[in-house]
Order: sequence, then C-alpha cells, then structure tokens
Amino acid sequence: MNNKTNPTIIIADDHPLVLKGLHDFLIEKEFNVLASAKNGKEALTLIKAHKPDIAILDIKMPFFTGLQIAEKCKAENIPTKIVLITFEKDEKTYYDAKDLGAYGYVLKEFALVEIENCITSVINNKPYFSPELLNFLEIHKLPENFDLLTNHEKGIVELISRNKTGVEIAELLSISPRTVEKHKSNIIKKLKLEQKQNSLLIWAKENSDLLNT
Repeated sequence: MNNKTNPTIIIADDHPLVLKGLHDFLIEKEFNVLASAKNGKEALTLIKAHKPDIAILDIKMPFFTGLQIAEKCKAENIPTKIVLITFEKDEKTYYDAKDLGAYGYVLKEFALVEIENCITSVINNKPYFSPELLNFLEIHKLPENFDLLTNHEKGIVELISRNKTGVEIAELLSISPRTVEKHKSNIIKKLKLEQKQNSLLIWAKENSDLLNT
C-alpha cells in the first residue's frame, strides 16, 4: 500500500459524464488517480495490472458489475479496497457489498460531497457507507451484533423463525442435527442472548423482518 495521504486510485463508470466529473474532482483534490475505465472488464484489467490502494467502481457496468469485480478481487486476494458508487438504495445490494468485503458504498447524488471523506476513511482501514443510505435503509436500527452473523447463520435463524425444529433444519440444509445445535450455540453467543430455553426462537420471531430481505 502507498502512503495514506496520497493513495493510488482507479475509477470506473459506464456513464461518461459521471466518470469525467469524478475524475476531474479527484485530480483537483490532488489524489493519485492512475487510470479510469468505462466498463467492468477494463476496470478489472486495470486493478490486476496496477493493484491500486482503492478502486472506485460503479455497481452497474457492462461485462462485470462492481459487485462481481469485488468478488473476483476477494477470490484472488487482491488487496485493493473496493468502493462502490450507485444511485440505488437497495438493502440486498448493501449486504452483498458488505459480504464481499467492500470498504465503501456511496450514493452517486452525494458522490462529490462524500467521496473525499470516503477515501480518507478507507485508506485508514475504516469502511465508509453513505449516511444517506444508512438512514434510508434504517441500518442503524439493526439489533446489536446482527452483522456478525454469517449468511449461513442468518439462514438458520430464518428457519427458526418459521418454527422449524433442529431436525427439520438439519434435513433442509443437509447437515446433522448436532451441527445445527452448534450453529445455534454460536448464534446465541454472537447475539449475546440469554442462555435459556427459546431465547433464540423469541429473538428470531421478533426480528423476522430482517431475515426475509
């Protein structure tokens, strides 16, 4: 990684005006923009060639989306930190981005206002997600430690909220009932629930709306 005051950056967006506006803004702010790309294929090629500190990517692009590029970088252990920009205020996309290890998620209408703070945060290893997005999705209202659950654990909790027994969950997920119980124990610890009967079932039912998004 380069020094924190002038990280290397690659940007990609299939909208020429957005790409130019973002590029010119970053150059004006004296950021070290190595290159820009107009689609996902070009972006991925540039990332592999230069391994920049940060890649600022439109989520929806031809060939590869920003999320697909994030997935490929994660699979290939490319250290570039991914920042996604989009017009979409979508909860599934937000969680997909977090699961893929994206370091930033910025709404395009606020990009020129937020991107400098985003880059500063990301280069200091602090993820940045647009406050407007978080307010829109009401992410701040999520129960404590919900984000610590893996997708697999969330799936188990969702089944619990539907009154599925441990045996039924085991059959549905093709695992042993003993493994289900281990998962339940880990989930209870992560959520810091009381170690008493039905505590996880009660929590699952109270938060079922989070589990069906």
